[in-house]
Amino acid sequence: MLATILTVMLQAIAGAGLGTMGAAIGAGLAAIGAGLGIGRIGGSAMEGIARQPDAAGDIRMNMIIAAALIEGVALFAVVVCLLILVL
Repeated sequence: MLATILTVMLQAIAGAGLGTMGAAIGAGLAAIGAGLGIGRIGGSAMEGIARQPDAAGDIRMNMIIAAALIEGVALFAVVVCLLILVL
């Protein structure tokens, strides 16, 4: 499995260059990180709402704000990676 991944990565380097591969990996890591972060926020919010149903509105509002901030940072990272790819 690891050998196959390394072979594909080496072929990408040979064909496209290090900048292209770095930009693609950076954009992918930004998207994966944002997905994991938002998933953890959602899970923690559901646990908090289950423990304190009276505070559901406040927890939901804070969850949406935090998810929006994470999504903004991820979008910024993807845009930077695409700029590196183009320039």
